[in-house]
Amino acid sequence: MILGRPGYSGATLHCIRTALSKVLQEAVACGYIENNPAHGISVGDRQPKRERLYLLPQQVRTLLDGLSEPCRTLVLVAVLTGLRIGELLALRWKRVDFLASVIQVRETVYEGTFGTPKTRSSKRDVPLSQSVRDALLAHRVRSARTEPDALVFATRKQTPLNPRNLLNRVLRPACKALDLPAVSWHSFRHTHATLLGESGESLKTAQAILGHSDLETTLNIYTHAIPDSQRRAVEKVAAILFPNVPKLTGQAETGRAN
Repeated sequence: MILGRPGYSGATLHCIRTALSKVLQEAVACGYIENNPAHGISVGDRQPKRERLYLLPQQVRTLLDGLSEPCRTLVLVAVLTGLRIGELLALRWKRVDFLASVIQVRETVYEGTFGTPKTRSSKRDVPLSQSVRDALLAHRVRSARTEPDALVFATRKQTPLNPRNLLNRVLRPACKALDLPAVSWHSFRHTHATLLGESGESLKTAQAILGHSDLETTLNIYTHAIPDSQRRAVEKVAAILFPNVPKLTGQAETGRAN
């Protein structure tokens, strides 16, 4: 059986199927029904309708140069760790382990309300690169409160920063002034995943860092191919298949033959 209805996206239908399956599975566990009929339901196309935005390395550098603190450090950490914005804004200093060089993702925040990460895989330790470590150490020096339970990125009242306000009042205006694409906070997560792939890291590594519960999400939603890498990839394939093909001479390129 294929679940589908005009007007609903594949992602929405997938969420409906997942919720339905969980309810029916509980009914199976309680003995009300013998089998979970949702196991036979297939969801159609789950591809996003809009192309997911990511930034090229030079665009990231340009944006960082145009931002003031604390937004600059927030964007830098987002790009270099792939953390969700809710995970970043819920981050406390006790979860930044400078000795082990990891960020312990244990909380998230949405609309000012704290909670646990969205899935079991989202609860993870993300390694700190030297750049992120240096940026967070510098940010700690500037911060008014650095006790263990204090938020790394917070307002003067120690409440979480509002990601929507930061986006509309700081990030989007900066992108417009710098002639960059109008990013969202998730754009930095996509950027990190793309650069992981560009650096040659495996999907399993990307899955662990990003906190995805399945590889399909990592592959289909968050990884992109940078155009230059596509060109290098097809050239490598061609070199494997035809390693001894000589380059065209000027005469051959113009269609002339001896």
